[in-house]
Amino acid sequence: MSTDPESLILSSWQTNAEPWITAVREARIESRRLVTDHAMLSAIDARRPQRVLDLGCGEGWLCRALRGWGIATWGVDATAGLVEAARISDPEGDYECLDYAAFSQQTPHRQVDLIACNFSLFGAEELERLLAALPAWLERPGHLLIQTLHPHVACGDEPYADSWRAGSWAGFDAAFRDPAPWYFRTLESWVTLLHANGFRLDALIEPPHPLTGKPASLLLAARAA
Repeated sequence: MSTDPESLILSSWQTNAEPWITAVREARIESRRLVTDHAMLSAIDARRPQRVLDLGCGEGWLCRALRGWGIATWGVDATAGLVEAARISDPEGDYECLDYAAFSQQTPHRQVDLIACNFSLFGAEELERLLAALPAWLERPGHLLIQTLHPHVACGDEPYADSWRAGSWAGFDAAFRDPAPWYFRTLESWVTLLHANGFRLDALIEPPHPLTGKPASLLLAARAA
């Protein structure tokens, strides 16, 4: 079995596709239900796109919501089980099973106004290659929205420095297993990474959790330079 962290991320999502579909569709994830789904939808709505790429689309909830608004969507995910679930629920939608390495190597064959990455960027070097490839898919002025774990909250007791961290399904039911590792990035690291790959940060959004008062996520809104 591979011990490469990037490969372990893909393996974990393949293992946990079915319980994830259930958790999303039955609104079992409190932070999503109370904060983060709305935060992403609001950020997209504020930018009024006509064509959106949902990169790491999972079982397709965001594409379905946007298509309900009349927005053309394209969902891409590396987990076949999630893509199949998206296609079954949204047979008129446009979904593709492709990992980020393969996506990064493609010659851009369509243009979108906005790329949304909703809790779908957990790697290190592979993420850097992906971000470098994204500007070519955006029609100027094109937007990139990345919602991720808030570094100040997710850091815990470990040093506030970029590093691989052990994954956890704490708070999820027993159906989830083999949690994926993930690459922790500081706020400075995220901003530097965006600038280094052809993006200008427009807004930094920290949606608060109504029960804890702490940021439920970090939402980075950038534009292709």
